Amino acid sequence: MRLSARKRDVWRALIAAALVSCIVGGPGGPLAPAPAQAQTASPGLPIPGFWDPKRRPERPDLRLTLIRFMSEVDYPPFNYAGADGNPAGFNVDLARAICDELKIACTMQMRRFDTLVESLAENRGDAAIASMAVSAETRKKVDFSDPYYRPVARFAARRGAGLDTLLPERVEGKKIAVVAGTAHEAYLKALFTEAELKPYPTPEEARAALQKGEVDLLFGDGYALAFWLNGSEAAGCCSFVGGPFVESRYFGEGVGIAVKKGNDQLRLAMNWALFRLWEKGKFADLWLKYFPVNPF
Repeated sequence: MRLSARKRDVWRALIAAALVSCIVGGPGGPLAPAPAQAQTASPGLPIPGFWDPKRRPERPDLRLTLIRFMSEVDYPPFNYAGADGNPAGFNVDLARAICDELKIACTMQMRRFDTLVESLAENRGDAAIASMAVSAETRKKVDFSDPYYRPVARFAARRGAGLDTLLPERVEGKKIAVVAGTAHEAYLKALFTEAELKPYPTPEEARAALQKGEVDLLFGDGYALAFWLNGSEAAGCCSFVGGPFVESRYFGEGVGIAVKKGNDQLRLAMNWALFRLWEKGKFADLWLKYFPVNPF
């Protein structure tokens, strides 16, 4: 069954809006300042940015001698155990840069993601930097810094598959791998109604299905996919196709640093440090270190 012209137009509008949204740093919301244009550290590679140079935050009087950061244990390239067993990843390096900017000593604890909110509430840590998406639900439990990146979903396909664009008629009847029970699966069920979904228990199994040619496409977290595509595990098999998807109802409004409810002093300190790192270009340098394959 072919899609109606109206549905094709809706799809084109969604894809175009998603691309524009992520290039300029995403739409403003309850957390975000007025969106700023993305920095470009190298030709053609936009760096995400939620910071407006005209809205410079003031440095708060932070009367702390130590910030106890917490992160999760297994979400590469953002959080993972390095070869020496110590915390590593984008979020870990960003936390270190924040501490350097604030001139405050910091520690890093690795915890299961599902324990972070409770740990903040019980003062077992001061700030959670663990790619925690900002949503109406999470805002009830913790306060957040300004976002420092925006969740993005992407399609990947095997090289040479001839799927350089993803108009509705191109995905009709295509087999799409996705991790079961995720927002990505829910998004496909809602909008890719003419495709054949193939849910897998883990991201590893979904990626393997694409490598083996068992599916035509893979849909998932753009950052994890960028890390995989750039690594030896993918062996150059695949590449991104189509544009990014940043629908906040499914993927969250942005990703911020979580602090205990009411800890405005620390939250404002995070905002100041993040702005300074972005302004100095240090955020861009860190981004390019972990994402030479652009998630957008």
